[in-house]
Order: sequence, then structure tokens, then C-alpha cells
Amino acid sequence: MSQQPDEQWQKDALYSLLSENLKEQRRSRRWRIFFRMIWLIIAFFIVLALWPKHSSDYYKRTSPHTAVIKINGTISNSSSASAENINKSLENAFAEDNVKGIILSINSPGGSPVQSGQVYDTIIRLKHNYPDKKVYAVCSDTCASGAYYIAAAADSIYVDKASLVGSIGVLMNGFGFVDIMKKFGVTRRLFTAGSEKGFMDPFSPLKEIDVGFVNQMLEIIHQQFIDSVKSGRGSRLNIETPLLFSGLAWTGQQAVQIGLADGFGSVSDVARNVIKAKNTVDYTEQAGLLSKFTTNISSEFANSFAERLGIPVSRME
Repeated sequence: MSQQPDEQWQKDALYSLLSENLKEQRRSRRWRIFFRMIWLIIAFFIVLALWPKHSSDYYKRTSPHTAVIKINGTISNSSSASAENINKSLENAFAEDNVKGIILSINSPGGSPVQSGQVYDTIIRLKHNYPDKKVYAVCSDTCASGAYYIAAAADSIYVDKASLVGSIGVLMNGFGFVDIMKKFGVTRRLFTAGSEKGFMDPFSPLKEIDVGFVNQMLEIIHQQFIDSVKSGRGSRLNIETPLLFSGLAWTGQQAVQIGLADGFGSVSDVARNVIKAKNTVDYTEQAGLLSKFTTNISSEFANSFAERLGIPVSRME
């Protein structure tokens, strides 16, 4: 009889131990499921971020439509408005049979003359390869400098009356710290191999030969810009307009008067009334997160390297 309480206690203890063990297993299983779900969500967003972004209205491409390529912000090799992205968008749009016309939707102050020139050349080449497809530039707030360089390759340019258009010029800027260094008794020690390797060094006195070389270089790039605008606009351009190629920006209303633009209109207006294909599809190429990261890193390295070597960088802004 004395063993019965002990046996009952052992059973109760064993039952309690098994119950707690079962509860612990359930808790562990729930936590494992929870963390697996978290990792699946994280992995999903990582894949989504790294995956190249394509148009959400892809299904519209199966019927006649207008291709829209957006050029927003500064034009550079590290931005969404890079020659690589824009040219890839152009290639895709021209190759699509159902595209009845291509609109460059531009809102940009300009940027790299190299990137702008590469896009200009691509548009000219594709127009030659696909003579039945026309390109229209539609400018919103700003279509200046390097952005206008690109627009000049289009068959027609449309603006708003208050748009800022043109700014056909090239600039190169920087700072000089020589006087500040003298004031604080700081001496610059610069060693070079090559008489002009320290070209445009901001901590050294500006030399006449540097000024002459910069002016010559800017004039060459400026003339390339002017020649491209003249070639693209042809007889529509009123080259007798004073200050036309001075770097000044013009309102959209002025731009139409002097031949920098052909008329007024928005993206939807041009698609509906000019191209006669009111359905628009966004063909703008967007790089994935990994591509953007590596491009930015390489661009920052290149710019930093150029600065260290004292290499100036020209811009169309």
C-alpha cells in the first residue's frame, strides 16, 4: 500500500515532464516556422530588388501602342538616365513590332556630354535601321543642355509653354584654394611626372596654359554639341537668333519661335494626336539593385581617381 503514492507521484511527474517536453517541442516548431517565414520574406524582397524591373503593363505590348522612355534627372553613367539604360530602352522599343512611335519623356537639366552623345548616336542609328518608326521628344519642366542634346536627335520636339529648353553650352567648374592656403601658411607639395600632370590642381596657382587648354577643350565639345543640334533640327532652326548657342535656356514658347522645338504637347497628346496610338507602354529600362550598387561604386571610384589625378570633368548642365 505504501508504494501506491510513490507510483502515482512518478506517473504524475512523468506525465508532467512529457507534457512540458511536448509544449517545448511545439514552441520550438512554431519559432522555426516563424523564422523560416521571416527568411522567406527577406529572400523574396532581395530577389525582387535584384531582379531587373520591367514594365508593369507588359501585356499591352501585344497590341499597337506608343513606347515611352523616361529621361529624368542628371544624365550620367551612375544614374537611371545613363546611356546604357536609355539605349537599351531604345533598342527594345524599336525592335517591338507593335510600337507605332517612340516618345522620349524628358525632364532633365543635362549632365555628361559623353552619355548624351552616346544616346544621340544610338537614336540616329536606330532611326536609320527602322525608317518607319519616328522618335518624338516631349519636354516637361526642363530639357536643357545634355538633355536637349538627346532631344535634338528626335524627329520632333514638343514642349510646354513654360518649359526650360536649350542651354546649348558646356561648363567645367571647380574651386581654387591658393589664397586660403597662403593665409593659413599651408604649402602644397605636388610631385608629377609630366609638365602638365597637375593640370587644374585646385591647390596650385592657375596657369595660363591650363586656362588655354580648358577653353580649347570646352570649345571642341561645344562645337560637337552645336553640330549635333544643327544636324538634328536642320532648316527648322533659326540660326540667326542672337545667343542661340550661348548656353542660355529658353522658355518653351521661345523655343518654338526660334526652332528649338516644334510645338506644344504632353506625352498623352503626342501619343493620341501625332502617333495615333493612345495606349502607352513604359519601356524605360531600370537597373536592378545589384547593378545600381556596382555602377555607383565604379563611378565613385572613377570620379575619386580623376580628382586625385587632377583631371577635370566637363558637364552639360
